[in-house]
Amino acid sequence: MIQDKAQKEDAMVVFSPSGKRGRFPISTPVLSAARSLGVDVDSVCGGRAICGRCQVLVSEGEFAKHNIVSRTTNLSPRGEAEQRFVLKRGLGGNRRLSCQATLQADVVIDVPASSQVHQQVVRKPHEAHDIDINPVVHAYFVEVAQPDMRIPSGDLQRLYEALKNEWQLDSLSCELHVIQTLQGSLREGDRQVTVAVRNAEHIVAVWPGFTEHLYGVAVDVGSTTIAAHLCDLTSGEVLGSAGKMNPQIRFGEDLMSRVSYIMMNPGGEADLIGTVRKAISELVEEVSAQARIEPIDVVEMTVVGNPIMQHLVLGINPVELGTAPFALANDAAVDVLAADIGIAINPGGHVYGLPCIAGHVGADCAGVLLAEAPYDRDEVSLIVDIGTNAEILVGNRDRLLAASSPTGPAFEGAQISSGQRAAPGAIERVRIDRETLDPRFKVIGCDLWSDDPLFAERAAAPGITGICGSGIIEVVAEMYLAGIIDQNGRISGDGCSRSPRIIKDGRTFAYVLHDGQPVIQILQNDVRAVQLAKAALYAGARLLMKRFGVDKVDRVRLAGAFGAHIDGKYAMVLGLIPDCDVEQVSSAGNAAGTGARIALLDRRARPHIEAQVRQIEKVETAVAEGFQNHFVAAMAIPHQTDSFDELAKVVELPANKEVQPTGGRKRRAR
Repeated sequence: MIQDKAQKEDAMVVFSPSGKRGRFPISTPVLSAARSLGVDVDSVCGGRAICGRCQVLVSEGEFAKHNIVSRTTNLSPRGEAEQRFVLKRGLGGNRRLSCQATLQADVVIDVPASSQVHQQVVRKPHEAHDIDINPVVHAYFVEVAQPDMRIPSGDLQRLYEALKNEWQLDSLSCELHVIQTLQGSLREGDRQVTVAVRNAEHIVAVWPGFTEHLYGVAVDVGSTTIAAHLCDLTSGEVLGSAGKMNPQIRFGEDLMSRVSYIMMNPGGEADLIGTVRKAISELVEEVSAQARIEPIDVVEMTVVGNPIMQHLVLGINPVELGTAPFALANDAAVDVLAADIGIAINPGGHVYGLPCIAGHVGADCAGVLLAEAPYDRDEVSLIVDIGTNAEILVGNRDRLLAASSPTGPAFEGAQISSGQRAAPGAIERVRIDRETLDPRFKVIGCDLWSDDPLFAERAAAPGITGICGSGIIEVVAEMYLAGIIDQNGRISGDGCSRSPRIIKDGRTFAYVLHDGQPVIQILQNDVRAVQLAKAALYAGARLLMKRFGVDKVDRVRLAGAFGAHIDGKYAMVLGLIPDCDVEQVSSAGNAAGTGARIALLDRRARPHIEAQVRQIEKVETAVAEGFQNHFVAAMAIPHQTDSFDELAKVVELPANKEVQPTGGRKRRAR
């Protein structure tokens, strides 16, 4: 049962979006707790309540994952210094100055992007891709006849007549807002107007005079990040791109935590729905500003996301996806007015959501499928979109299978002692000397390796703050190749005699990656968290390969913002993906976002992907026979029994030893 506020000597604090947590004595300032845990909170005034950069927000509600009931009253009341700041400069909403607010009970604290020194690097750029330009909305310029008292007809009917005569568009319809603004546009344009018509049957908007360009936005709604790309619907050119952290993170790091929030807080779905819709509207405003247009100029939007995100964008409570049989409210594509779901584009603009494939294989995977088109290939492809929930496709033109596997948030830095999301200062590349066991690494924001004489100077600005997902994969793989860990993932104490970087940590051992401020160590528990995550993904891929009838795939594509920054060789060394010709392992980039752009710019892609999705064989790993056995075998590095002959051609792998199962078990944290 969740514990409510009680008299205790210390309090648990959980920070989002970093996921870092710890216990501190009652009355510890929130800023002090944040700094102790290495949480990224800005402050330049030394805690004097002057600069206002350390603002935080209490996430209210029941958080079953952390066993916390979080309330604003779990922090101290505003004191004199904070009240003075409020009077002088104000504090939006329920924000607090973390240098002044102290812990009084267990609490979940959200650190907004504006308070972070190193803001999240949202790595979801648009990818170059050949796309046929045939949008669902086209612009038509017409001259509308003047009113005539002898011909009793309305201006809308005269507009319909002009479109029929000049463009052969018949049986048109429109929304009320078009009628409300029509006569003003006709007057301003001296009866000449540009009309946006959708599917050659529905008027979306009318502008006075000649308007050459129409605009649309493709949105990829991830559980961690949201990305938007503004496109010219005439040329297909991407005019603006922006991304941001999904603000729903304050309600839970992973998808199941957010579903739990809804279950524990009646009406909580409204919080998550409003939050994600507001974030999408803000991104539309941002990309519109980049192109020097207004959000009202956007007449079409496409959206991809995992099933829970897709449900929330559409205003559907996703609680049924929280437990077996993981029932979708709707798995078909949706086409709705943006205004009906509270997204701020043109009042007549529509949102097209790509279809979901299964209960945990969403429209984002449909977007990947559309972008990668494995159904047009003879070779067998393995396509993996890696996130807190990995979505997996296996197949070719003859047959396609899909599944999801619960990797959890380890690859995003959560559950790792020095882990963090990708931000300046995060270690993203690692190499370990096989003899001395000394490491060298790269951090985001600096192109030099740490053994370069200029590294300290160049890396001073971002600093060295933690390790992100790509760095976590590489350091564990390198530890295995250097003999620091065995095939079971155990850090051996024998290494203490080889290097002072291997140190005792209670009953286990740890590897010191960075002996500075902060000290960054890879603990035994960190290795175990990575093993659990990678085993879940590998087991899902292996299950689909067995169903398809192959032991090897011809190519592997790593999709998603995270997949774009993984070195395929190290992913294979770790056992994240099955053996394959290393040259055939490549990044698909933000394939989900590319699929959303294809659906935005080519109307024919919509019925095409809907038909392809209906033909996919869906496999639910939660109940699939053999998944548990695959999972246990995949806990070993790279695997307990599978051979890696292709990998061995380019990497000298340690000699195999008899591997005992680690006791890892399948998890359903999505």
